[in-house]
Order: sequence, then C-alpha cells, then structure tokens
Amino acid sequence: MDKSLSDLSVPSDWEKKKKKRNMAGLMAGFAHYTHAVVRGVPASLATEALRGVAAEVDVAKAQKEHEAYVEVLKTLGLKVVELPADESLPDCVFVEDAAVVCGDTALITRPGAECRRKETETMKETLKNLKLNIVEMTDENATLDGGDVLFTGQEFFVGLTNRTNQRGAEILADIFKDYAVSTVPVHHKLHLKTFCSMGGPSLIVIGSSEHAQKALKTMQQMSNHRYDKLTVPDDLAANCIYMNLPNKGHVLLHPTSAEFPESVKVFEKLKDYTLIPVANTEKVKVDGALTCCSVLFHKKADV
Repeated sequence: MDKSLSDLSVPSDWEKKKKKRNMAGLMAGFAHYTHAVVRGVPASLATEALRGVAAEVDVAKAQKEHEAYVEVLKTLGLKVVELPADESLPDCVFVEDAAVVCGDTALITRPGAECRRKETETMKETLKNLKLNIVEMTDENATLDGGDVLFTGQEFFVGLTNRTNQRGAEILADIFKDYAVSTVPVHHKLHLKTFCSMGGPSLIVIGSSEHAQKALKTMQQMSNHRYDKLTVPDDLAANCIYMNLPNKGHVLLHPTSAEFPESVKVFEKLKDYTLIPVANTEKVKVDGALTCCSVLFHKKADV
C-alpha cells in the first residue's frame, strides 16, 4: 500500500521547503470555518434513502433535529447556505458526500451509489456561486464519497469502501497536491468517518471496535505526523464536528448523552472545549452522522 498517493516524484529541497511553509500556513487555519452548505430533509428519506439495516424513520423528527443542527451552525457564526430538499433524491440531506472542499478548491465527487450522483449537480452550482474553484470528478472508473475523506489539516486519509475506490483517492491526491493522501481499507462499515473524525488539530476521535482501532493503526503507520487519539466506547459517537472559531476557540459538536451516554462522558474530558450535543436519532437510521449533513469551509472575504 502506498504511503502517499500524492508523492508521485521525489521533490527537490526547494520544493520540500516550500511545501513545509505552505503546510504551516494551512495548519494555522485548520477548522477556522466561515461557511456551511446544508440541505433539507425530504419526506422520501423515510422510505427510499439507502440504509444498511431496515429501520422506521420519523420524518418530522428528522426534520426537527436537522433544523436544530442548522441553527447551531448559525449560532456559531457561520454563514449557512440552505438548499431545498429534493424528493427525487432521498439521501440529499447528506451533502458531505457530494464535495470535498479544501482551501479555495472544491472537488465535486462521483458518489459510489449511482442513485446519488445527481446530488452533485446542485452542490456544484452552489459552490461555484460562492466563487470556489470547481473541479469535477468525471472519470467513470472513479468513485468517491466525502464521508470517506478524513482531512486532518496536515494530510488526507481516504477510506476504501463500497462507495470509494482507489481511483477516486488518486484523483483527490492529484487535486490537493499540497497534502499527502493515504488510503485506508475499511471493512464492514459504510464510510471511514462512520467511526472516526477530527477532534482537534492533531486529535483523532476514534471508536473502540476492533475494525475502528485497526483503521487507526493503519493511519498511524502511514503518516509522518503524530496524532493523539480520543477513544470513545461507541463507534457512531466518534463522528463529531470540530471547529476552531474566532472568540469561541475549540468547539466540538457531538452526539447527545441520550444516544451515547458513555461516549459523552469521554467528550467531557475535553476541558478547554465548548461542547455542543446535537441530536441525530433519526438520520442515523439511514446511516447518516453529524459530519454527513454539512460541507464546511473557510472562505476569504470578497474584495
């Protein structure tokens, strides 16, 4: 397995120094989000959304929880772009899978589930209107879901799953050349971020299951960077949203104690954080987690 898909040639000393300077600048802005793109919950989510296990979804409750989620983003000071639900796209609320944004570049993905590929059309137009640089993944041999992409601020880890393949990871590496990109085999789970997320600039929140810990070990072995880990008892609780915001500092959106009481006790050890529990009892029934429901990025002020 390649340690870094983006290391396609041996860089010169000048290139190494330039990359190091670029990395320092990029890391300084890790998770300093200014914008969020979200999308409404369609009624069709209940009956037609993809899911690993059959479960009855309360659409009204799902919509109410999603409204609360969006309100949290607004309260934190983010400019939230709200897209309408599309009944013909039952999974459309899970916008994370449609785009990967880093810096001022947005990679429009090619989702692994063919029935979800039209979701990228609205996302492309939205990010284009926000004046991001748009790159589309058009290779028919490539698949990539944003839920398989873990950006640490220093590098990318891309889960190889039923939804994301090697070619998709290679294209991401080609687009975001400032960063190393490593692939992580994921078994028995939908996405890499089903059981992990970033909890800080060098902190990975990880589930305690055997496959989650195995994936973490792979990431540690493939990286030149050192990461601390925060292990939570429940894999699903490991999907959190970390932000570093002006006048607010470290902020972590995480599942509620009603859903995962033991995992929330672990989050409460993060003493210098603003911890915000966000309910997700309904969308999780169709394999949706907190990061799935927004595309977050930092946008420079328009001149």
